[in-house]
Amino acid sequence: MAADVLEHQLRIAPANAPRATVLIVPPLFDEANRLRRTLVLAMRALSMEDFAAVLPDLPGQNESLIALEDVDLERWQNALAAVAASLAGPVIIASIRGGALIDHRAEAAAWWRLAPVGGASLLRTMMRARVAADREAGIESSLDSLHETAQATPLLLAGNALSPAMVAQLGAAEAQAVGPLRSIGLGADGIAGTPLWLRAEPGEDAAMAAAIAADIVAWSRTCGVI
Repeated sequence: MAADVLEHQLRIAPANAPRATVLIVPPLFDEANRLRRTLVLAMRALSMEDFAAVLPDLPGQNESLIALEDVDLERWQNALAAVAASLAGPVIIASIRGGALIDHRAEAAAWWRLAPVGGASLLRTMMRARVAADREAGIESSLDSLHETAQATPLLLAGNALSPAMVAQLGAAEAQAVGPLRSIGLGADGIAGTPLWLRAEPGEDAAMAAAIAADIVAWSRTCGVI
């Protein structure tokens, strides 16, 4: 398959030359929409610390002209690696939730992951939501019937048409080993904030955004990036 053309990127950079560039890998599917405003706030906070921050669209997402049903996890992994390769180093990859499933092929000086989650868990959550929505609409469906449908045709989950390849890869996907890596959760022992990905609508948590930026800056010092 020919390499994808780089998609749209949101970039926020300091007035001076950045000390490093943070490549933000957002959560996958509908979770990305719920966290986008908070991630942009985190990017602005990073720029105040003289870091550049880049939030790319993935093929099939946002401004992309590619249909999501033509995309799978492997294509996302390759696309993200191409974005990382296009950035001036040093590059720190900061992945949130399912973003950790696609960040391991990229070259970077360090990785940072917030609340990484397995692909099977994401898929199960979306399928359960589809079964519940079908029930409300008077349609009979089940996890088994959805899995059967997904083997042959794109499956609509949370407003996303997922290809059979995407569903199969997602069901087996786990975050891969990378290093140096800081993996941190959300809550008392991690980043203070709310799990915005669980909300029905997009939200915003300014304190959480500031905490994300501060932790990434501290990690970049700890692992010797700056």
